[in-house]
Amino acid sequence: MAFLAMLSRVTKSVFLKYETLILIALIIFVYRYILNGDNVRMVIERAKRYSTVGYERLPSAGNGPRKPFFENIVFGSAQETIQRELKEDNIGVYAIQGRRSHMEDRYDYADDSSQSGISFYGVYDGHGGTFASEFAEKLLSQTVVARLNRSKYSSNTNINYSQVLIEEMLLLDEKLLTVARSNNDVAGSTAIVAVVSGNELTVANVGDSRGVLCDEHGNAIPMSYDHKPQSPQERRRIKKAGGFISFNGVWRVAGILATSRALGDFPLKEHKYVIADPDIQTFNLSTVKPQFMILASDGLWDVFTNEEAVQFIKERLDEPHLGAKSLVLQAYYRGSFDNITVMVVRLEDKTRNKVKNK
Repeated sequence: MAFLAMLSRVTKSVFLKYETLILIALIIFVYRYILNGDNVRMVIERAKRYSTVGYERLPSAGNGPRKPFFENIVFGSAQETIQRELKEDNIGVYAIQGRRSHMEDRYDYADDSSQSGISFYGVYDGHGGTFASEFAEKLLSQTVVARLNRSKYSSNTNINYSQVLIEEMLLLDEKLLTVARSNNDVAGSTAIVAVVSGNELTVANVGDSRGVLCDEHGNAIPMSYDHKPQSPQERRRIKKAGGFISFNGVWRVAGILATSRALGDFPLKEHKYVIADPDIQTFNLSTVKPQFMILASDGLWDVFTNEEAVQFIKERLDEPHLGAKSLVLQAYYRGSFDNITVMVVRLEDKTRNKVKNK
């Protein structure tokens, strides 16, 4: 009995103190939300990878070449290395699997400028599989350009490019959801797309892929804003629909998805916790006089700001991919844990040609 009485006094004097309870709560919080979070796992994984990097992969000192170490970087697993690239006169694209186990990014562009004067550019960041991003890659540019062509040749009225993009993206999402439900495919995808027609640039965004313009003075102009669950507008919308967001490394819709808008994701679409409604931005090219635009998946924006990306590309527009390849590799070198896709479109020549034709 004496032992039990002593144990009771020790428990009351040590473990039930206010300071002790706070300390226990703090330890649980640190373990649950910090030491066990996605960001820390990414840092640990990055440290493991960099611990195996030899000195030959480090940039050389002095006045030598700036980027020889990129040639030795291995993307993805040794058994499955995935990278995609495109080089045209005014467009450069480079995409890598990076440190992810699968490549789910896709991109697309359609240039009908010689006939209808319309050009379409798109980047899609898939999650939960490749079905949604591939669906968008194969269909969206075709449906948008076909509809714009029909409108141009069948009517003399001005075309509402914003309305066309909104309707076609929502229609694509409906078709995608129909097929996904029948196949029980839960994949989803972001989409950042741009349509250039005459002096008008129209940008539609769903999710957290991003676009940015470089104006004539070299300034970065946002073309889109990320759809994140923790943003006040998105948080209110999700709560109104009966959903919730929670923090697990990053903020997630229903504890699952780290973006609040996407194509596909049919389980989260049932109650409209996630929606596919795009945000639209329009730009007058004769006013902005842009040098180029960047469309990229969030594998880039996790480690680059808009301003850093614009400055980086400005110095590398003479490269074969208009600097897109160098930017992707630099994002990998900085520790991006995601697939990385960068599309750079040179708009300076388009703007100059329009001025000449006036």
